[in-house]
Amino acid sequence: MEKTYQPSEIEQSWYEQWEDQGYFRPSGHGDAYSIMIPPPNVTGSLHMGHAFQDSIMDALIRYHRMKGNNTLWQVGTDHAGIATQMVVERKIAAEDGKTRHDMGREAFLDKIWEWKEHSGGTITKQLRRLGASVDWDHERFTMDDGFYKAVQEVFVRLYKDDLIYRGKRLVNWDPKLHTAISDLEVENKEKQGHMWHLRYPLADNATTSEGKDYIVVATTRPETMLGDTGVAVNPEDPRYKALIGKEIALPLVGRRIPIVSDEHADMEKGTGCVKITPAHDFNDNEVGKRCALPMINIMSKNGEILHQAEAFDNSGQSLSDIDTTIPEAFRGLERFAARKAIIAAFEDAGLLEKIDEHTLMVPYGDRSGVVIEPLLTDQWFVRAGPLAEPAIKAVEDGDIQFVPKQYENMYFSWMRDIQDWCISRQLWWGHRIPAWYDKEGNVYVARTEAEARSANGIPADVELSQDEDVLDTWFSSALWTFGTLGWPEATERLKTFHPTDVLVTGFDIIFFWVARMI
Repeated sequence: MEKTYQPSEIEQSWYEQWEDQGYFRPSGHGDAYSIMIPPPNVTGSLHMGHAFQDSIMDALIRYHRMKGNNTLWQVGTDHAGIATQMVVERKIAAEDGKTRHDMGREAFLDKIWEWKEHSGGTITKQLRRLGASVDWDHERFTMDDGFYKAVQEVFVRLYKDDLIYRGKRLVNWDPKLHTAISDLEVENKEKQGHMWHLRYPLADNATTSEGKDYIVVATTRPETMLGDTGVAVNPEDPRYKALIGKEIALPLVGRRIPIVSDEHADMEKGTGCVKITPAHDFNDNEVGKRCALPMINIMSKNGEILHQAEAFDNSGQSLSDIDTTIPEAFRGLERFAARKAIIAAFEDAGLLEKIDEHTLMVPYGDRSGVVIEPLLTDQWFVRAGPLAEPAIKAVEDGDIQFVPKQYENMYFSWMRDIQDWCISRQLWWGHRIPAWYDKEGNVYVARTEAEARSANGIPADVELSQDEDVLDTWFSSALWTFGTLGWPEATERLKTFHPTDVLVTGFDIIFFWVARMI
């Protein structure tokens, strides 16, 4: 016997024997006990956090296996849509000098599958090297065929129950990655910036209580003024009460916009007058809905000023009776270049009141690192409120328990103030949305194109095209506990091992994953 213990010389051979003998499979005897491994992203390799939580799971699983339970530790990996696409895009750019658009969708997806085989293999080797006693016979991946059936089924059912809908709404838009991202993928960073005070002339010879023929609005994003559709004042503000209902001649643009009454305008903050740009600010969007203001989009998906703006009503329908002309000097400018040009134009027109130093929170994409732009786009959404109600009750009633208990508070604060979830992503890697369109833009949600045709009586000679977007990664990973067990088929594994007994994961994904699974 060697004097010193050399784990590397014996652990791998023993593990291979254990796996070959099927010791990690469910025994088929005793009460069921199951844990689903949080599927690691296929983008890379396991880290110390994985090693720590996997050790906890392994201890629980081995304990219950020795107690005689019919024990399952489900293993698998997650396709990690945006993260994986970024890794592969950088790889082909470095190696071949190409973009995914140069390659085309199919060839690019082939490259990602190649990467998945390499990276997924690294992860499975690491799990084996850790000695994790998972059920390798039933390893799953969130993009395998069976899992896609589960994703399609959930999407179609929720759509039929009016819990999924498509609409033109304001989303967090990443101008670098060209996709919508969720609030949870936005990092707000404190930055030193400026507050620009701009004079907006009153129309029809109106004057303020002080006899001025203009009011002053303060903004940190002057470039958005091209899309202003109103100015809000507080209904109780004595300075502006008499102006409610009157109009502004929007500088540089010339469009007339109303002065509206809304409590969003704080009498104690700034000038008390707030420019309202419903197509480029989430708070303004809510004011716009309350005050029936149109939405005017002035920005492209690249973050550049459009040559011609787009006008919509609050339901997202196109409007043709609004002047959407953008001054020639600003057309095509990148958003921050447009900011400088607009400030200079205000100064030249004698309409720049003052500039203050200002500390503000700026939203950045957590993966791209660029400033996120609120943008009007057509997206798919989940009505999260109705789905959150039974999920809140499950924790309130003790059916699901958080350990430590304090994390319930984090869960409740998120679930009780939940907003509709934007689930579509403008990526190529992911579960493609099971919706088809005809040339008139009518949408048909179904599991397959054949089903869309048969259910709606669409003849074979009518062209249908599938939605180009894919689903947010968290939509599919939210189905992990039952999708891995064969759902929607009523499999024996599903009957035996669902619901699961324990989830071991990080508190940082309570919002992303745990809440959505529940």
